[in-house]
Amino acid sequence: MKTPTLLTTTAMAFLMLFSLNTNAQDFVGLDKSPMDAAAFPTDYKNPDKLIKVVYSRPQLKERGLDKLAPNGKVWRTGANEAAEITLYTDMKLGSTLVKAGTYSLATIPGEKEWTIIINSDLNAWGSYFYEEANDVARITVPVGSSKKSIEAFSIAFKESDKGVDMFLGWDTTVVAVPFTK
Repeated sequence: MKTPTLLTTTAMAFLMLFSLNTNAQDFVGLDKSPMDAAAFPTDYKNPDKLIKVVYSRPQLKERGLDKLAPNGKVWRTGANEAAEITLYTDMKLGSTLVKAGTYSLATIPGEKEWTIIINSDLNAWGSYFYEEANDVARITVPVGSSKKSIEAFSIAFKESDKGVDMFLGWDTTVVAVPFTK
């Protein structure tokens, strides 16, 4: 049996000490806006999957929603890279048929309504390079509210009579986005 060298032993001791005292995610900054995914149905093995969104979840951290997602400006619908939405079957957003595929998801927040945008550009950082000419579909939906504040931006789905509703929630703002088959 080989005996460990002093360098190996010291390195292992340092790593163990480091891991006990520091959360690695805090160290590299991964916890600020962690990536997440929401899908319907939630069973990822279900062959009848309709829709999935991959996005990052920024936190309020005592900041106002209007500072993080300003009214009247295109927002990436999360943090970091623009959110990506995958439709596994053709669906309608409002009256526009959106073919099955992967797109970016952007929004324009407003006090009373939000504009939801499906755009053909992918792998875009934030909304800095957003091109309206590449929009595939848009819909305006009313703003609702939550009794409790939602600290981390969240997306969830719920089955509806004609398809599925995508809910976007942050702070006390909630919007429902209808996708129909």
